[in-house]
Amino acid sequence: MKNYLDIKDIYQLFEKVQKSEIFEDQKTMTDVIPRHPINDIVELYEKSKDLPDFILKDFVVEHFIISENLEVDFQIQKNSLSIDEHIEKLWNELTRVAPESKGTLLMIPKPYIVPGGRFNEFFYWDSYFVMLGLQTSGRQEMMYNIVENCSYLIHTFGFVPNASRSYFLSRSQPPYFSLMLDLIFETTNDINIYIRYFETMQKEYEFWMDGSEELSNGIVLKRVLKTDSGDVLNRYYDDENKPRPESYMMDVNDSKTSENPEFFRNIRAACESGWDFSSRWFRDGENIQTIYTLDLAQVDLNCLLWHLENTLSKTAKLIDRPDLGKKYGELAVQRKINIQKYFWDDTVGLYKDYDFKNGKITSSEHIAALYPLFFGIAEHHQAEYIAENLMNKFLKPGGLVTTTKESGQQWDFPNAWAPYQWIGFTAMKNYGFDDIASAINKNWCSNVERVYENTGKLMEKYNAMDIHSIAGGGEYPNQDGFGWTNGVYSKLKVSK
Repeated sequence: MKNYLDIKDIYQLFEKVQKSEIFEDQKTMTDVIPRHPINDIVELYEKSKDLPDFILKDFVVEHFIISENLEVDFQIQKNSLSIDEHIEKLWNELTRVAPESKGTLLMIPKPYIVPGGRFNEFFYWDSYFVMLGLQTSGRQEMMYNIVENCSYLIHTFGFVPNASRSYFLSRSQPPYFSLMLDLIFETTNDINIYIRYFETMQKEYEFWMDGSEELSNGIVLKRVLKTDSGDVLNRYYDDENKPRPESYMMDVNDSKTSENPEFFRNIRAACESGWDFSSRWFRDGENIQTIYTLDLAQVDLNCLLWHLENTLSKTAKLIDRPDLGKKYGELAVQRKINIQKYFWDDTVGLYKDYDFKNGKITSSEHIAALYPLFFGIAEHHQAEYIAENLMNKFLKPGGLVTTTKESGQQWDFPNAWAPYQWIGFTAMKNYGFDDIASAINKNWCSNVERVYENTGKLMEKYNAMDIHSIAGGGEYPNQDGFGWTNGVYSKLKVSK
């Protein structure tokens, strides 16, 4: 029996609120907390909605608690705190507990760090980059908390949801759990961390590979596909093909001019990638109505699953299960071969995504090309091409941009996001391009410091070209907080 609010339980009321746009941010209604039993509220709504004096917003405010965006309660006066002091205070400001479910917020057992702003819940892939800063800050207990919370969610729901809200229970995010274990091991040298969470890793792997044994060549099922040649790859997906509750009217309006019957699922699949949204997902490179995320196998996802397979293989040997070690090891070897076979574009010297419906590499040039270098999968000559492309196309005065395309979407040029500064820095260090790694570090950290100096804030994303402005694009204003920015900045400042 579920103990959280399911949007389906109040769908008529919810849909009316979203269509009426009585709140500036559509996420507001998804995050409300009922003041009374939900059945009573629904019954009262049905009785009163057609009365002449009925006011929808007044009804919602009377019967639900409205969550406010996080506002940092120690307002920073210019130069009153150094950026490092500010981040140290922010770890406490961004800490939350959810010992029980409230509204759509899911119970998770340990304290956790939220991103900030409108994002007042536990997010999956954000938390890995948060952990980089926690490691630097010596906050090992919170690092363990994040791992334990992910494990709880995996064992409860079969995967880590996009975030700890009931309306995210149809999708995950980039699977970083095995990398979180690497960070714990790097911090503590405790090899038992892998053994402790071996079954958790297995369960997450089963989620991503669900249906793989039923596939024949050229068939796709959920998050896994088999190419015409019989090779297995993965894609981002979502179990539902309907408007996202948190962006309901945006999806409804965008869908009106799309001819794709799975438009909503394509939108949601892009959300599972974390890149919501980018020209990377648009067939014409321009318009969200042409989104075709479901037709693609993504280079970042397949590299992350290679790491999970490789970690499972090494851990199986630790627990004296050579059979499982061999199984996962062979899967990792084959996936590495497939990554090189399907994602490398020799004509431009970049890794890209693979359009399996048309049997070709996509045209979008994006920073996820760095994942094979981040994991050491790429050959050195490939890394040389990537490094050259990085310098010529991606490295700007304010950091690494996500794509070479300016579309108005937030995961496109000219925006620079924290995760890819760390991935880019590490990727370049892995292959001996120390000067480029240093430039990535310097350009982005200087940008973060400049914005902090001018505003007293750490932002969700940054403009890499106009370093005197605040980054824009996307479905909502740039958010202040901000978990993964704090984490990556802190880690890069101590990394050489």
